[in-house]
Amino acid sequence: MPPLTPPQLTAAFPIDPKDHIEGLARGLAVIESFDGQHGRMTASEVAARTGIARTAARRYLLTLCHYGFAQTDGKLFWLAPRVLRLGECFLDATRLPGTVQPAIELLSARTGQTVNVCVLDGHDVVYIARSNSPRLISIGFYPGVRVPAHVVTTGVVLLAASDESSVQQWVDEHTFTAFTPKTVTDKSVFMNTLRHARAQGYWIHEGHLDVGLQGVAVPLRNRQGAAVAALGITLHRESWPQERVVAELVPALGETAQSLRSLLR
Repeated sequence: MPPLTPPQLTAAFPIDPKDHIEGLARGLAVIESFDGQHGRMTASEVAARTGIARTAARRYLLTLCHYGFAQTDGKLFWLAPRVLRLGECFLDATRLPGTVQPAIELLSARTGQTVNVCVLDGHDVVYIARSNSPRLISIGFYPGVRVPAHVVTTGVVLLAASDESSVQQWVDEHTFTAFTPKTVTDKSVFMNTLRHARAQGYWIHEGHLDVGLQGVAVPLRNRQGAAVAALGITLHRESWPQERVVAELVPALGETAQSLRSLLR
C-alpha cells in the first residue's frame, strides 16, 4: 500500500489570539512531524518539516524526551511509546467506540466481514473501532490509523453528509494525492461523487487506495440527524461484485446504522 500523507496541524476552532499558546501549538506540530517516512529525525529535519527554528525545535524535542514522549541518541530523535497515551485519552474519554462495538461485532458475524467505524478529522478519516472478523484473514485498518478522506468510502459518506458550502471549502483546500490509477484527483469530479453519495445514502469505492480492494460505507447519524461517524466494510473486489454489495451489505449496514441512531450523541 502506498505511504499515506502525514496529518497537518491546522486550526479547527476559532479563539481569541490572547488565548492562543504558541508553545503548545509548536509542540504538537513537532509530534505530528513524525510519520512512517520520518520515524527518526535530527532537530534540523524536524525544523524543516514544521517551520520552527532549529534551536527551538531542539528544545521542544528535548522537552518531549524529558517527559517520556520521545527518545534520542544525542543526534536523532524519535517518538516513544508514551505518546500513544494522547490517542488513548480520546478513546477512553469518548463514548463512541464503546457504544458502536457490540453492534459492529454483530454485523461482522452476520456478514463474515471486518467492520470499521471512522470519524472525520480535518482532511483525514481516523479509524476508532473495528470488529473482530470471523475470517482468518481480515482486511482494513485498525483503530488509530489515519487515511486521506478522498480515497475511502467512509470519508466520502462523511463529507457527503456536510452542507455544500462547507464541503466546497474542504475540497478547495484538500490535496488530492493519487494512490492508484483509479484515485479521484479532479476536484469537480469529487464534488459530483459527494452529491451522488448524498443522494444514495451510501457509497462504494473500487481501488482508490489499494488495487483489488473496494469499500462500502454509510453515515452513522445521531438522534438529531447529524453524521458523527461512518460505518464501513473493506472487501476483495473479485469476491464481491457491486451488485452483491448493494443487495447484501448496503441493507445490513443501513440496519446497523439505524439501530445505533438512538444511542449516539
